[in-house]
Amino acid sequence: MGLIQAAVGAVGGVLADQWKEFFYCEALDNDTLMVKGQKRIGSRSTNTKGNDNIISNGSGIAVADGQCMIIVEQGKVVDLCAEPGEYTYDTSTEPSIFTGNLKKSIIDTFKVVGKRFTYGGDTGKDQRVYYFNTKEILDNKFGSANPIPFRVVDRNIGLDIDVAVRCSGLYSYKIADPLLFYKSLSGNVERDYKKSEIDTQLKSEFVSALQPAFGAISELQIRPNQLVSHTDELEKAMNDALSYKWGELRGLEVVSVALSSLTLPDEDQQRIKDAQLAAINRDPRMAGATITQATADAMRSAAKNEGGAMNGFVGIGMANTVGGQAANLFATAQQEEAAKAAANAWKCECGATATGNFCPNCGKAKPAPAAADGWKCECGATVNGNFCPNCGKAKPAPAEGWKCECGTTVNGNFCPNCGKAKPAAAPSYKCNKCGWVPEDPKNPPKFCPQCGDPFDGADAQ
Repeated sequence: MGLIQAAVGAVGGVLADQWKEFFYCEALDNDTLMVKGQKRIGSRSTNTKGNDNIISNGSGIAVADGQCMIIVEQGKVVDLCAEPGEYTYDTSTEPSIFTGNLKKSIIDTFKVVGKRFTYGGDTGKDQRVYYFNTKEILDNKFGSANPIPFRVVDRNIGLDIDVAVRCSGLYSYKIADPLLFYKSLSGNVERDYKKSEIDTQLKSEFVSALQPAFGAISELQIRPNQLVSHTDELEKAMNDALSYKWGELRGLEVVSVALSSLTLPDEDQQRIKDAQLAAINRDPRMAGATITQATADAMRSAAKNEGGAMNGFVGIGMANTVGGQAANLFATAQQEEAAKAAANAWKCECGATATGNFCPNCGKAKPAPAAADGWKCECGATVNGNFCPNCGKAKPAPAEGWKCECGTTVNGNFCPNCGKAKPAAAPSYKCNKCGWVPEDPKNPPKFCPQCGDPFDGADAQ
C-alpha cells in the first residue's frame, strides 16, 4: 500500500505543480524587513494544490519599487533582482508542460515523477522566493543612558577640553546588501523577518557608535550645540563607525540621524564659557575693553555712595587705577599693530611706502619676494624664474664641467677646443687587509704602515 500511495502522491504532486505560478509581494510596511513570496491564487484559480516551495518552469515573478527579490533553491541563492518589473523564471528544474517543447516537457515531467516516487511522493526539493524591503526603515528611537564624552576643539583660540553630553533622537537605516542580510540575519524564514527581531541589538550598537562618531565630529571643530545643524557630517561619521558591524557583516547602512535633544551639564557649559573668555582676553584690545566695562560698572556703583562719601571716593579711585591699566593695554595693542604694519611695509618704485598688496599712490602691486634660487642675468636684471623678464635669456645651466689643459671649461667628456678626453679621476686607496686609509688616499705609500701589506690595484677604491 505504501508504494501505491507514494506513486499516487508523486503523480498527483507533479500534475499539481504543472501550472505556472505568479509571485507578487504587496507593499512591505516599515516593520517588515523580509517576507517569503506567496503564489497569487484568485477565486477562479484551479492551481490550489501545488506545493508552496516549488516554482514551475516559466512562472512569473513581479518586483515592485522599494523591493529586492531573491530565489533560493535547496538553501542556496540562485537568482536576484532589484529592478522593478515582471520576470519569467526559466531555469527551474521543475518542468511544466505549458512551457517549451511539449514532447520534451512530458519526458522531463515523467522523470520528476520517478524522482518523487523515491521520496515517498514528496518533492525532495525546496524552492522559495523572498522579497526584501529596500526602502528607508524609519522611526528608530535612541537615547544615551550614560553621558558620552565629547571633545570641544577650537584651534583658533587654543580651546581643547572634554565635556559629557546626553542626547536622544531618531535614526533610519536601510538594507543596502540584501544577499549579506539574508546570509547573516534572516535566512530561510517560513513567513517574514520583522524589524523587532534585531531592534534591540541595533539600538545598542548605534548608541555605542556615537562616541567614535562624536570624536570625528569634534575634529571638524563643531561644538555640541551645533550638532543639530550638522546632520550630514554626523550621518557620515556614524556610517564610518558602524561600517564593519552593520555594513560588512549585515548589509545595513545609516540613512539619517535626527537629534531631538542634546544637553551638557551646567559645569561643562561654564568651563567652555570661561575658556572662551580667557581666549578673548589674550587680545590686548579685548582685554582693555573688558577692563573698561568693569571700570564703568565700578564707577556707577561708587557713585551711588551706599557706604558713605569716603567709601565712594575710594571706589572711584580704584576704578581710575584699573582704567589706567586698560589704557596701557590699548597702547600695547596699538604698538603691536604698528610693529606688524612696519614689518609688512615695502617701498614702491614711485617712492611711496605701502603696507598692503598695492601702492596707495600709484596702484602698483607689491613685488614678489626674491626666491632663494634667484640668478643674475647678463643684462643686469635679478631673475626668480627660468627666463629673464627684461631680455628673455634663459637661466644658465649650473657649471658641472672640468678644466682642460688648453684652458677651456668643458661640460662634456671631450674638450671642444683641442679634443682631449676628460681625465680619469685618480683612484682612492684603502688597505684591503687591515682597512688603514692614508692621509692622501690618492697617493698611498708603497706599504701599509699598520700591517705591512703592499699597496696595489686590489687596494684601489
